[in-house]
Amino acid sequence: MSRPAPPAVMQIVGYKDSGKTTLISRLLPLFSHMKLRVAVIKHDAHGFEIDHDGTDTYAFRHHGAAAIAITSPYRTALIEEQETSLMELIARFGGYDLILVEGYKREAFPKIVMLRSEEDRVLLQELNQVKAYVVREIETAGNGKAANEIPRTAKAQSGPAQLAGTGQALRGGEVTAAPFAHFAANELEKIAAWVLSEAGLTPLAE
Repeated sequence: MSRPAPPAVMQIVGYKDSGKTTLISRLLPLFSHMKLRVAVIKHDAHGFEIDHDGTDTYAFRHHGAAAIAITSPYRTALIEEQETSLMELIARFGGYDLILVEGYKREAFPKIVMLRSEEDRVLLQELNQVKAYVVREIETAGNGKAANEIPRTAKAQSGPAQLAGTGQALRGGEVTAAPFAHFAANELEKIAAWVLSEAGLTPLAE
């Protein structure tokens, strides 16, 4: 019996306040409507808290537990007092169709780079496995939205020749040379379709 293919991994990277979380949050309902199981991994360099005083898990941590798991028929949470590598987290999410990773800029998975300004374009050269970039909507003086203020690079073609083999790259971190695809932040359907093409995934429902 053959083993199921590992989930595709796509990183969403960029500087602080570039719109990474917003983009992921807006893409998730589209993927959910397609009946795809999507996991999200977020890297927070500044530390975080998901527990609070008054809960049982907080009490366990306060009294010295190094790891806590809490589960119900609907949800499971695991809290460990240590950092976990991206590869370990991906392995834990092996049963999902797609994993969206926010952050971890130096990891070698295919990336969408979020751009806030012309200065952010340095990331397109500095980072590996950049496949696309998304330009954040910018408020103009007239309170309008300018979605493509940043000059574009060569546009990636979406024909079968370019897409061939890219799904495997998402799973194994292979290097594939191709022009950058580019999108405005409000082109959610286009971004979602591009991610699925890159991942070699087919929507289960429309």
